[in-house]
Amino acid sequence: MALQWMILTYIVAAEAAIAFFLTVPAPKALKSTFVSLISLVLQPAMFIVPFSAFQLLDIYWKSEHRLMCSGETCTASERDRYEKTIYKAQRNVILCCSACLLYWCIYRVVKYHKEIRSMEEVEKRYKEE
Repeated sequence: MALQWMILTYIVAAEAAIAFFLTVPAPKALKSTFVSLISLVLQPAMFIVPFSAFQLLDIYWKSEHRLMCSGETCTASERDRYEKTIYKAQRNVILCCSACLLYWCIYRVVKYHKEIRSMEEVEKRYKEE
């Protein structure tokens, strides 16, 4: 199970780096090349959304069927372990949501760049006529 979270962490880090490079000002030729490269990778990278949704369902299932540790019957170590699992679950929910949100942001930025490029081409045609 830890491998899945490690993969998701690396994907979120890569998405954050891509989002950063998409939004940093750069020369037009470099930016258009980078945007076209990312647009080719965007569709196969869509697997992150159902993967994150599956992980969220797994977190929900485990939280619903987790043994509650409350009252005097729990020892200090059991209580610490219970709290640690709660914190890990919260961290993983944030990780899943950020993966989906970053994917959506990258998708929208690439789409805006393509729309701007097409509008510039239309404007260029009108100026030539």
